[in-house]
Amino acid sequence: MPSAANVVILAGLVIGLIYGAVGLLSGFCMMSGLRGWWAQGDSRLVRTYALAMGIAIAATQLLAVRQVVDLGKSIYLQPTFSAPLMFFGGLLFGYGMVLSNGCGSRALVLLGRGNLRSLVVVIVLGVAAQMTLKGLIAPGRIAILQWTQMTATVTSLPALISKLGVSETFARTLVAPVVSAGLIIFAFAHAPFQRAWGQIAAGVIIGLLIAAGWFATGYLGADDFNPAPVTSLTFVAPIADTLQYMMLSTGLTLNFAIVTVIGVFTGSLVTALATQRFHWEGYTSPSHMLRSISGAVLMGAGGAMALGCSVGQGLTGLSTLALASFVAVAGIMLGTAAGLRGALRIRPLASA
Repeated sequence: MPSAANVVILAGLVIGLIYGAVGLLSGFCMMSGLRGWWAQGDSRLVRTYALAMGIAIAATQLLAVRQVVDLGKSIYLQPTFSAPLMFFGGLLFGYGMVLSNGCGSRALVLLGRGNLRSLVVVIVLGVAAQMTLKGLIAPGRIAILQWTQMTATVTSLPALISKLGVSETFARTLVAPVVSAGLIIFAFAHAPFQRAWGQIAAGVIIGLLIAAGWFATGYLGADDFNPAPVTSLTFVAPIADTLQYMMLSTGLTLNFAIVTVIGVFTGSLVTALATQRFHWEGYTSPSHMLRSISGAVLMGAGGAMALGCSVGQGLTGLSTLALASFVAVAGIMLGTAAGLRGALRIRPLASA
């Protein structure tokens, strides 16, 4: 019988393969959704993201209510965190996402389609993240963390509501449906989206993949002797860990995060070849490349500070209803808004 660790690895690979395929076919991406909504008036992609978020929250909170998964073991619900660092990291990530024309997960998907610009983004993002977590930038990050961190008496929205005198379980069953329903209603309150069956399917599938990640690591990976970290889809630290594993695999072991990264790339590649979407793409100018690298640096460093990305915090983190995740996502949204609108707007390159 396979060990719990092997089951988690297999589950992570399958989840990654499905995400890669769906991401390629649907164009799933927070930044693309916001750009289409704000700049072009087409909100279908952002509504796909909202639907995925609503499904992820509903399914994840159901696992928590049924006590299938202990979300309190995840990094998102730890009592000690730095709200200023997470917000600032989110700002950097969001702005970098616009510079690089997509987040880390989108870069993996596009790399599978033959986009060599995404190869540069993935490598630079991983290096910047590793530098921020363990390398040259780490001392500065740790100093800011120690200076600004706080110990919260409540870590999630249900726990906050429970301060009104109700049990946290009741608060969870009250808050989760309201938040989830609000997001789903927003998604379907748009006639073109109601007819976009591909986008609807993508939102539902990706939302369920978030819950599947929690189930794999929190339930299938439950092993008193060798427990797996309780987590789901996220891409900043995992991309860094994947690059490290590829270079120094001796003495290192595969885990859920690494195999999901491998799975996303592979799922996109296989889908691109099967649907004849694969074609080589590269940079059109040195300035195009410089902008892309700059964005990848900001995403790697910012994502490491914020403990996640537009998927890692925007979907996985928010599915736990963690207060820290709301802070990080607020930073990501504002950073993205600054890159798409206003005085700091990143204008399209004429040659790109």
